Amino acid sequence: MAGISGTRSGRVRVLIVDDEPALTEVLSVAVTEAGWRPYPAADGHSALRIARGCAPHAVVLDGMLPDLDGIQVLRRLRYENPELPILMLTARDALEFRIDGLANGADDYVTKPFSLEEVVLRLRGLLRRSGAERTRTDDSVRVLGDLVLTGESREVHRDGSRITLTAKEFELLSLLMEHPRQVLSKTQILDHVWTSSFDGGGNLVEVYISSLRRKLDRGRPPMIHTVRGLGYAIRPVEEGR
Repeated sequence: MAGISGTRSGRVRVLIVDDEPALTEVLSVAVTEAGWRPYPAADGHSALRIARGCAPHAVVLDGMLPDLDGIQVLRRLRYENPELPILMLTARDALEFRIDGLANGADDYVTKPFSLEEVVLRLRGLLRRSGAERTRTDDSVRVLGDLVLTGESREVHRDGSRITLTAKEFELLSLLMEHPRQVLSKTQILDHVWTSSFDGGGNLVEVYISSLRRKLDRGRPPMIHTVRGLGYAIRPVEEGR
């Protein structure tokens, strides 16, 4: 559709948990180059919050974090998703921690310093065994904050709760999530969701945006925002405030 650009978020999602910004950055670059989408977190509490929002396919978890112990984060992630592949990062001499990590559910570990190629290969192996690697080119799943849309099953969840949408509401939300943070005009929305412009079309968009907001935002911070005179945009909660 003319005038709309953006990326879809259906790639494999990898949560990267480390309090060293430089290391997080190079790991994020390696994950991106592997065709996956990185979600960095600098501490344990942020990691747990981001994990609930993005539903990662795999986690790279440092054992030493500024707030929670890496094993604590491992246990909580494993409790919330028993099948989640988790790759631990450990110091070279931390044999006791490696044993503890594996005993508490870590699937694999690498010792620092490590090569990025080794991390990617180990992640790829974990993803392949879990079945997540096949979703690398699947655009059917879109994630924005705590909102998850699955195109194949036409399901929508926010903060873990399923939201029932009509066919047009689903198409409208799918369009907005396909172009996160981007302002879409009523005309763009109308042309894409209803395939043609007609009298009263602008009001039709307003009606469906209002209905979508009621369902998505009920008891939660809003995600769909009106940009006066321009159109509508969907943003994660922390960016919409």
